[in-house]
Amino acid sequence: MVDATTTGWGEWQSSWDRQQEWYMPDREERFEVMLDMVEAFVGREARVLDLACGTGSITGRLLERFPDATSTGVDLDPALLAIARGTFEGDGRVEFVSADLTDPAWRDKLPYETYDAVVTATALHWLRLGPLGTLYGQIGELVREGGVFMNADRMKDATTPRINAAERAHRHALMERRRGEEGVTDWAGWWRLAAADPKLAAPTAERFAIFGEHADGETPSVEWHAATLRAAGFGEARAVWASPSDAMVLAVK
Repeated sequence: MVDATTTGWGEWQSSWDRQQEWYMPDREERFEVMLDMVEAFVGREARVLDLACGTGSITGRLLERFPDATSTGVDLDPALLAIARGTFEGDGRVEFVSADLTDPAWRDKLPYETYDAVVTATALHWLRLGPLGTLYGQIGELVREGGVFMNADRMKDATTPRINAAERAHRHALMERRRGEEGVTDWAGWWRLAAADPKLAAPTAERFAIFGEHADGETPSVEWHAATLRAAGFGEARAVWASPSDAMVLAVK
């Protein structure tokens, strides 16, 4: 567990990863496939937009694997952006932008008009279907021809209720077992620690003023994501990774 009074930016970054991994033990697996597809389609020197970037988890893995890549991270959360900016301070390959993805003009804040790849994970479920469909249309204009978009998130198939219920019960049982064995800090506990850190207290308070505890988003199916992306101008779209609860959709412009 982090000591909120003495923790540096790198430690906050690591603690965020550990907290997220409690919910998603296969988190690194999805990131690895995501970067495989970046390399396969646009190469190792890609210009990447890390959408709803949080603390910069994807950006960090991108630059570690592809040192000649560049990343623009965009998010609205002031606390997570503070950690991202502190973690990557002085790295000229990275730029972070504060923007609301539901604002029609959010793209005006970006340093580039187009990107080789736009990537996001475990974030867009905060949006309802209307705003998410609008965002996909905007992303379709940001990705260059031959470029890619990937979204790894909870994608629920409403046609399989028994499978969904069994998977959820099993996943939550495993999470509780890990909590008892490893003393995991969950989402709420992590934010309590952030609020106690003098560096993060003000941006954390601002963050909850913006978002509340959690947004009332939606988790549509893989088929919905793929069809909506094709309607947004992508030539092909399908899942390239899946777990029992989550999936990653890849769309090629």
